[in-house]
Amino acid sequence: MDAFDSAGSAIAKQVARILLVEDEIDVRESIRLQLEDEGHQVVDTESGADALVLAESSQFDIVLTDVMIPDINGIELVQRITQLPNHPVMIVMTGYGSVEMAVKAIKAGAFDFLSKPFSMDVLSATLASALRVKCLQDENVELKKTVKGQFSLGKLISSSQVMQEVFQLIDCVADTDSTVLILGESGTGKELIAQTIHCHSMRRQGSLIPVNCGAIPEALLESELFGHEKGAFTGAVASRVGRFELATGGTIFLDEIGDLSPPLQVKLLRVLQERTFERVGGTRTYKSDARVIAATNQDLETLVAAKQFREDLFYRLNVVPVLVPPLRHRVEDIPLLLQHFITMFNDRRKAELTGVADEAMSLLCEYPWPGNVRELGNIVERIAILKRRGMIVPEDLPEKIRRLPSSHLPTMPAAIPVAGMDLSRTVEEFENRLILEALERTNWVKSKAARLLQINRTTLIEKLKKKSLAEVVAQRATPSEDLADV
Repeated sequence: MDAFDSAGSAIAKQVARILLVEDEIDVRESIRLQLEDEGHQVVDTESGADALVLAESSQFDIVLTDVMIPDINGIELVQRITQLPNHPVMIVMTGYGSVEMAVKAIKAGAFDFLSKPFSMDVLSATLASALRVKCLQDENVELKKTVKGQFSLGKLISSSQVMQEVFQLIDCVADTDSTVLILGESGTGKELIAQTIHCHSMRRQGSLIPVNCGAIPEALLESELFGHEKGAFTGAVASRVGRFELATGGTIFLDEIGDLSPPLQVKLLRVLQERTFERVGGTRTYKSDARVIAATNQDLETLVAAKQFREDLFYRLNVVPVLVPPLRHRVEDIPLLLQHFITMFNDRRKAELTGVADEAMSLLCEYPWPGNVRELGNIVERIAILKRRGMIVPEDLPEKIRRLPSSHLPTMPAAIPVAGMDLSRTVEEFENRLILEALERTNWVKSKAARLLQINRTTLIEKLKKKSLAEVVAQRATPSEDLADV
């Protein structure tokens, strides 16, 4: 019996490693020769037991098996092979084709079912589809390995007490289904924390779907979040699933949530309250089964006070707030992060950086890092590309770090010098240091800094206008920080 009813056309161009399981010699030879003619690597056997041993000891992309084979039938073989880690895609074929048999094969874990005799065109199309699925499976496995390595490393490369407290909070909240709001400056690793929470949650088998609310035009964001029906607007030529539907059973990560427009704030509030939504242009109500993690580098309480962000939405999002400290507040992490990035970019850029010289380390620890960990990583990557090998020295660092004074502000003298001192100037300098520290500790939010210093906000703003402090503020603050009216 021949498995093909015609010579058929060329099989898909992708090359696969295929395990062929067929007890009829003529059929097995016919299929094997056809597959090898198309460039595939084929290992064949007539026994289900032998096929299982081969699948356990070797790596295959696809298993093409008959149902009626000795030792272990094809359905049981599918069940057992699909339990293996990173298992091949299973395709079942039989000369006793029936709907019932096909259903059994699919339920057992088979990707597809072929009834003999089948054409080479049919096998070609089936193999091409199976290979696409296998590629996606392999990419997913590699992604999980990478993510797992990053997260296990992430907890190890911080020695600061403030980050250990963040890690403890992540451990506590990860295995719940609570909404999480991650707060922190740009570059502090908010997305990485969202990924960590997802990968340690009950929903880790589902997808983590990110949405950058600030990067998508407002006119498109509603469709991106909730999907749309065909004809909902010009260009909507077909219905489209939104991010909330894609995140079903998993987690949706709403980055830069503070940029959400008022109308979309209302729609998101409904999702959080009622767990339902409609697609744009549709009337059907969909259930939402996605955990929500949001993040922002803005002070949402200030936006609420300014009527720019809904108070009820803020409280719905702020169930478990996670405050990520800026890098300048955990300077002790800089040497560990540097070693992490050196190892990473030595591998990625084929460089041979050996470490950081003491003088360069002092400069890096003194720098205020407005771009936080992301900025540190970018600098190490640039050095790996340009320097290639050796110790990182001050000359390798950007000019803005090299020209940084060793001390931004003076310290209060322990005693009056013999030659005397300018009391007014010394007091002013010490006051400036305290103001700057208060601003840094409150992420440059003036109202919070004023409360910390027990003065009113107007007084703080007036003090910030002094030339002696304005110069330091201009050097330390970034455009995104709340110092616009200084």
